[in-house]
Amino acid sequence: MTLSVLAFLVLVAAFAIGSLTSISAGLLALVAAFGVGSLAAGLPLSDVIGEFPAGLFLILVGATLLFGIVRETGTIDLMAYWAERLAGGRRLLVPVLMFALAALLAAAGAFTPAAIAIVAPVALALGSRFGISSLAMGLVVIQGANAGAFSPVNPFGVIANDMLDQAGAGGDATLRLFLSVFAFNAVLAVVAYAVVQSAVGWLDRRSSAATPAGDTDSPTAGREPGPGGGAATAVAERTAVSGITRVRATPMRILALVGMGSLLVLTTVLGIDVGVATLVIALVLIIVRPSVQKPVIDAMPWSAILLVTGIVTYVGMLETIGALDDLQEGIAGLGNASLAALAVSYVVGLASAFASTTGTLTVIGPVVAPIAADPTLSVVGVVTAVGISSSVVDTSPMSTSGALLMASAPPRLERMFFRALLLWAIAMIAIVPVVAWLLFVQLGIG
Repeated sequence: MTLSVLAFLVLVAAFAIGSLTSISAGLLALVAAFGVGSLAAGLPLSDVIGEFPAGLFLILVGATLLFGIVRETGTIDLMAYWAERLAGGRRLLVPVLMFALAALLAAAGAFTPAAIAIVAPVALALGSRFGISSLAMGLVVIQGANAGAFSPVNPFGVIANDMLDQAGAGGDATLRLFLSVFAFNAVLAVVAYAVVQSAVGWLDRRSSAATPAGDTDSPTAGREPGPGGGAATAVAERTAVSGITRVRATPMRILALVGMGSLLVLTTVLGIDVGVATLVIALVLIIVRPSVQKPVIDAMPWSAILLVTGIVTYVGMLETIGALDDLQEGIAGLGNASLAALAVSYVVGLASAFASTTGTLTVIGPVVAPIAADPTLSVVGVVTAVGISSSVVDTSPMSTSGALLMASAPPRLERMFFRALLLWAIAMIAIVPVVAWLLFVQLGIG
């Protein structure tokens, strides 16, 4: 038991150092796996090396390489152009289309941070043109990425489906998980949009009422009014953007779109390994246009890949030395599988707000599987609740997705975005785990 406590404290320290400094938590975890596994637990180095997730590494490299090519060829710009054309002058269609675009990219295999990094700048610019709160658009994009993130070709979905397999789920469990998470995030996106837009409108009206007519000395005088007619939106949301230039559907861009569609067919219909499929499609695109290879490989998120594979290696070591069995026994001590599922949901929600959601899901996966396998509970329901609880807090400015959203916002809105995203993340940590638990574990929806 002492060894298990030590091993978990080292993992917590790796997460903490990775969150507070520029040192990679994945690199720390990878090195710590050798230190704790070999020195403290006496495992042979070959056993620790054997825990390195070669299959997951191929998935991460293949997915990021493929979507780097999609970005480099301007295919994302084409998709954004189509979205604006579809929206026309219909304001409410803008958040719907941006949600759908982020969800589509994530469902096709893109990292959720990658999908957010691609869609957020376009979404905030389009939102500003249509008089929509930048914060509202940002939250919609994050929920869209989370909605598609539990597809079987996304890293989140790969980990969650592994939990389902370990718990003995079969049949259409993968599809039910994906649809349940998608529906929950779609509803949450509507709530986020309505709450933020209503708050902005209220601030506009309050600011307008507080500013006497003709008062040129007012701090809000002369600023561009927002959609509610007042100045608060100008202070917090409005940005001036130029019209989006027409983007042509070139043969290369069409081929990239076909490649994205082929990925879903190859993996879900033909059952080909996700990593292999993405590498094959990426190679085909590179053969067609070799010039994309160098910039795409140079821009690949190697730090994120190292983060995930390093933590997975450490978790494998934890399982080998029996530390995860000790954790499972501790949670089982609650005496109720349903309450254990709720406790795990809160744990992953809190941890993911300050660390990698992928890493958190990886760590907690072996603990979730025995809980989900309890015959009194729905396997899909437990995994769904845990998956939602871990990903919904990605709005935290300390998480990668939240940080990317802040980076996409105008510099003058950075402090406002930080406070707003932090408050929203706190609300998500407090509310969502129990709501997801009630819906999917207690009521068995999905």
